[in-house]
Amino acid sequence: MKKITTLVLALVLAVGFLGISSTVEAATRVKGYYKPSTGKYIAPHYRSSPNKYKIDNYSTKGNYNPYTGKKGTKKLYSW
Repeated sequence: MKKITTLVLALVLAVGFLGISSTVEAATRVKGYYKPSTGKYIAPHYRSSPNKYKIDNYSTKGNYNPYTGKKGTKKLYSW
């Protein structure tokens, strides 16, 4: 009985860790570049990985950028 309990507990923990790891945000590193239209250099930085959703962007209100600690300021919907 003790072996079964231990096995069940191990399976529950394994499934829990898989669930946690799948919800971790992925980030994309952007290389530094020169922007000719403004004459400015854009420093290397990280941004949220591109997808079709705005709700998970670092710049959206309610979110924050884990690399800079800045809170998002953009509205989710702008009508």
